[in-house]
Amino acid sequence: MILRGRLLSFHRRPEDLSDTASYLYEEDGGLLIEGGRITACGAFADIRAEAPEDVAIVDHRPHLILPGLIDTHLHFPQMQVIGSYAANLLEWLNTYTFVEEQRFSDPAHGARIAVSFFDEMIRQGTTTAVAYCSVHKASADAYFAEAQRRNMLMLGGKVMMDRNAPDALTDTPQTSYDDTRAVIAEWHGKGRNHVVISPRFAITSTPEQMEMAATLAREFPDLHIQTHLSENLAEIEFACSLYPKAKDYTDIYAHYGLLRENMLLGHAIHLSERERDALSETGAVAVHCPTSNLFLGSGLFPLKEFERRDRPVRIAVATDIGGGTSYSMLKTMDEAYKIQQLRGERLTPLESFFHMTRGNAEALGLADRIGTLEPGTDADIVVLDARATPAMALKMEAASTLAEELFLLQTLGDDRAIAETYIAGRPAKSAI
Repeated sequence: MILRGRLLSFHRRPEDLSDTASYLYEEDGGLLIEGGRITACGAFADIRAEAPEDVAIVDHRPHLILPGLIDTHLHFPQMQVIGSYAANLLEWLNTYTFVEEQRFSDPAHGARIAVSFFDEMIRQGTTTAVAYCSVHKASADAYFAEAQRRNMLMLGGKVMMDRNAPDALTDTPQTSYDDTRAVIAEWHGKGRNHVVISPRFAITSTPEQMEMAATLAREFPDLHIQTHLSENLAEIEFACSLYPKAKDYTDIYAHYGLLRENMLLGHAIHLSERERDALSETGAVAVHCPTSNLFLGSGLFPLKEFERRDRPVRIAVATDIGGGTSYSMLKTMDEAYKIQQLRGERLTPLESFFHMTRGNAEALGLADRIGTLEPGTDADIVVLDARATPAMALKMEAASTLAEELFLLQTLGDDRAIAETYIAGRPAKSAI
């Protein structure tokens, strides 16, 4: 199959709007897809000439064809928590989230929500996500079973949590280890699944459980680790009170050997210079969750400060459903732009689309598989329509550059702007 349309794929993070060398753009482009992978990418005339005579051609002109969008931090059990009124993070967790997550002890409930979750990812053009399941192994089973059924490259993990939560929502150090080992054995590498070691955060894990997370990290050095860090000032104070020997919040995770290149630290807003250096030295990734940070009043993430340090901090971006307020990565980057505006910084639309695609793939160490349109990568693709609504179509009459079109998609776009989502070369949105 050949997909025809305007192709956009990034080689590296753009320095500014004039940095055309940072990306590939083909006005009339073609993607040759065979066996779920991209085998050729370039001008349509060249791709067509090289392809078999009877190849199917799907013409998406005048739409943009990009790598599928990637979401690096969200909570699978929180679909029915999104939009819940609360004053701050800890109130929100105790009032809504912990109550809802208890329902995932029921495998049938988890299976039902998994269908809706993956439908929503596809509707929004998100082809890969990194999710927290609940503390119940059954929730991880439901998540990975649905991911495998749809042949999606998804990452996720059973939450480890043995204190400061309802009894019905806690495990023990030993059961958290045993269940995580079982999830790894049953699901990691099955289909396109990647299991993630997932201690929720220091507040909900005892030192004994953190030791178990450390053991898992040593036993499975190639697995990602995910947790939360420095989202909220009250959270920081509470976490440090539970681990009084730690230099700071980040040092809690460092003490257990968890800080490493494939560790994803959700939020990471309020970090000292020492903590920023620790992330830089280890390669651990700070995951920016803009809609959640604004919704819960957590703070304004210093994205530009992290990037321009002498010792830069690696960055990823994410929706953080259900603290986040939109499943759309377009809306996520719209709010990221506004946060940088409030900090007196600029975030260009080229940077935003880099972060949603190749940037997040690099943060996950998966840029050889996803996040670009390069030959040899998986054919996870999104088709974007900048004229999807009357207001967008009207604005597009005045748009004369690629950057203006991207900024319009980021500012006014949502699931309606996703003309199609391809999973391993198969159209998925139109099939929902």
